[in-house]
Formats: sequence, structure tokens, C-alpha cells
Amino acid sequence: MASVCKAFEAELLEFDPQDDHAHLLVTYPPKVAISTLVNSLKGVSSRLIQKKNYTQIRRKLWSGHLWSSSYFAGRCGGAHLSFIQQFIESQRTPE
Repeated sequence: MASVCKAFEAELLEFDPQDDHAHLLVTYPPKVAISTLVNSLKGVSSRLIQKKNYTQIRRKLWSGHLWSSSYFAGRCGGAHLSFIQQFIESQRTPE
């Protein structure tokens, strides 16, 4: 995820993978379309993860795909980054 962000001149500040989704906190320049960045993040991560052929992940694929075609992206321009990072960390499910 960090290397994909770097290619877009973006920075991955927080990454929290879950069983069926992932939370990412990314800063990116205004010249980058969020849809392009998200599609690249999903595409590259899907190829790398599926290449490893994890059995537990293969059982959870969406019609053969690691990620669904949907995503949610929200702006947090007025909030302090530490609050956003705390929110993402609070979303972690207990093991």
C-alpha cells in the first residue's frame, strides 16, 4: 500500500486491514483523483495477495475477486490527524 501511495505522491499514514475491508488514512495531492488511487491500491494489493495463494483468503473471495468494486472515501480536512488515526485504531476488532 505504501509503495502504491508513493507512486501517486501520496502518503499512507494509517492502515488497518479487517476480515472484509480495510481502513486507510492517506494524504494525497489535489492533482490525484481519489478513484484512480483507490483502484490502484485495490488492484495491486489484490494481485500481490492472490499471488501468495492464502487458503483462508481464497474462501472469502467475492466472485473470484479479493475486493468488491465499491469503496468509501471521506475528507477529514478539518480534523486533526491524531483523531482520525485514533478512530481507525478503534475500529479494530478484538482477536
